[in-house]
Amino acid sequence: MKNSLKNILTISASILFFTACDVERLPETNISDATFWRSETDIKTANNYLYTFLPDFNTDDNWSDDAFGLASNNISDGSRLAPATATADFNNQYLLIRAANNILEKGPKTGLAAATLDRYLAEAKFFRAWAYFNLLQRYGGVPLITKTLDDTSPELSAGSATRDAVIDLIYADLDFASAKLPTATALGTADYGRIAKTAALAFKARVALFEGTRAKFHKYGDAKKHLTLAYNAAKAVMDSKEHDLYTGPYFNLFQYEGEGRANKENVLVKQYGVSLTDRVVSQNYCRATLENGNKSPTKALVDSYLMVDGLPMEKSPLYKAPVLSTDVFVNRDTRLSDDILKKGDSYIFTNPVFSMSSLVFAKTGFTFRKYWNIVDWNNQASFIDRDLIRYAEVLLIYAESRFELDEAITDADLNLTINRLRKRGGVAALTNDFAKTNGLTMRDEIRRERRVELAQEGFRYWDLIRWKTAEIELPKPVLGNYFFKEFGTTVKVNVTKDNFIITQDASFRKFDPNRDYLWPLPINEIALNPSMKQNPGW
Repeated sequence: MKNSLKNILTISASILFFTACDVERLPETNISDATFWRSETDIKTANNYLYTFLPDFNTDDNWSDDAFGLASNNISDGSRLAPATATADFNNQYLLIRAANNILEKGPKTGLAAATLDRYLAEAKFFRAWAYFNLLQRYGGVPLITKTLDDTSPELSAGSATRDAVIDLIYADLDFASAKLPTATALGTADYGRIAKTAALAFKARVALFEGTRAKFHKYGDAKKHLTLAYNAAKAVMDSKEHDLYTGPYFNLFQYEGEGRANKENVLVKQYGVSLTDRVVSQNYCRATLENGNKSPTKALVDSYLMVDGLPMEKSPLYKAPVLSTDVFVNRDTRLSDDILKKGDSYIFTNPVFSMSSLVFAKTGFTFRKYWNIVDWNNQASFIDRDLIRYAEVLLIYAESRFELDEAITDADLNLTINRLRKRGGVAALTNDFAKTNGLTMRDEIRRERRVELAQEGFRYWDLIRWKTAEIELPKPVLGNYFFKEFGTTVKVNVTKDNFIITQDASFRKFDPNRDYLWPLPINEIALNPSMKQNPGW
């Protein structure tokens, strides 16, 4: 199943000539153009390098109110300063852009038939769009570079492009990609893991939803234009019939059982492989991040999971204050049990059955379970792929964009999207009458479903940014689990008056709405290019 990945990562080692320390002054390839760019193998080799930029497992959720690490996070609590030098958040995106531009310029030299060539150019444009969206989310308008540069290129001293110019390029690249890439069915098992037409459409839907809701709630630009693009792109993926929700247990969606083209929920994944005896690339997310407390769920996230009657805890007659740690999971959305470790779950080889989170590591008293695998923990290596785009996200984009366009959504559209996800959590369906009868806000319930379904997958911070709710949610205290007697007395913690763990007090948290909705540009980049202007407040 992972032979395509093995080829990608083995080949990529031979083309490191694309990388360099300086973002915009990369040298020409060390393999001369006279001996490269002659065949489909050459351009495929170059494209394989692009796949190495797909993001690994990370702790980005710590930026939000969904997770907390071993110490406070300076993005989450508002204490960060503008970086002196460019970090990977900035540099790696321009490395990827440069590599993609190089392929777009040199690829036609291969003399391939138009249809074959366009497929590889489409992959390059997808990755260029991926990089520019990562920059747009963080910095807004950034330098727009669409060709390879040398030391004399005037683009090196140009200022940042407008936000609209950046997103227009992203849309254009993704439109080309979705028109020229093969379907997931055509890629089949042999080329599983490569970018398909639906991946380009789904990513366009993600980008357009971000920009549409950001424009709407931050009050700039043409929100309706972007929301319409998001809706249409999500609908195109749904209408393609190339994807569907995983039919197995939700927990297995994030295990080896959920891998490959057989699971049609996979739209784009970061692949790992192949085995302990044939190790190309592996991850150690379960042991190095989850068990070690580098990313632990908060009370705010856990509380967002509904009771099975479809009501939040504060409204449901099914909710009972917990006495034992397992009570947290009683009569709840079953995805909570799939996402968070509970007593009785498989744990680690030296302690096979989970009891309670160690407060030495899990500062919130909760531990994430998604992607947890006891065998991989013992091996200190896992080959479980990371989901980057799932069909579930497409359904959520469809529902949210539909609602935000008219501030209304039909029960039929809810059944097509939100209720399919709630069903696999064993939660009662959401209807307009149900929301009205129970005093629920439809927007809040659509956002809640997104938070629960995509928990631990790196979306929450950016959702708070685009909804303009970061200024409300991030300054709140970070609370953890109820301090049960089962935790013991080895570690002393601060608790609220109702006995919930205080992981970080509100007095240490702030969010400046005039500054923190954009990230600071690296100071050295502005020194190198004075035409670039720092974002407001930094």
